[in-house]
Amino acid sequence: MSKTTPATLALDKAGVAYTLATYDYDPNAERVGLQAAEALGAPPSEVLKTLMVKADGKPACVVLASDREVSMKKLAAALGAKSAEMMKPADAERVTGYRVGGVSPFGQKKPAPTVIDADAAALPEAYMNGGQRGLQVRLAPSELVRVLGAKVAAVAA
Repeated sequence: MSKTTPATLALDKAGVAYTLATYDYDPNAERVGLQAAEALGAPPSEVLKTLMVKADGKPACVVLASDREVSMKKLAAALGAKSAEMMKPADAERVTGYRVGGVSPFGQKKPAPTVIDADAAALPEAYMNGGQRGLQVRLAPSELVRVLGAKVAAVAA
């Protein structure tokens, strides 16, 4: 497994301090984020998942704890949109340049507006996808806000 991805390159360029963690990705897992948390031995609240959505038809990214669900109504409001819906996996891969299960908020092919759930943003450190299935980066969620200009909002259901 390569430890250099567009995500890690973006983090390096932005001067973000992070550590890498790898785990055995299970393509058959019902919920990828929960499987990653279990494999890493970390609480699900500290392993954040990256979801790609469409807000008023435009790509957006949302980051929240792997054991939480996103409220599309709250997310749309945070993005100043009328509605939000999950993006189809093929569209998410095309927009981000990552394979589903390896989508990172960092280093996406076409940067999209990003929202991080308020509970996740408040953590001192958390795992996020490193841009490859089975690769996580551990860093301060505040760095996601700083580097991506992410909006912090309570978007969990």
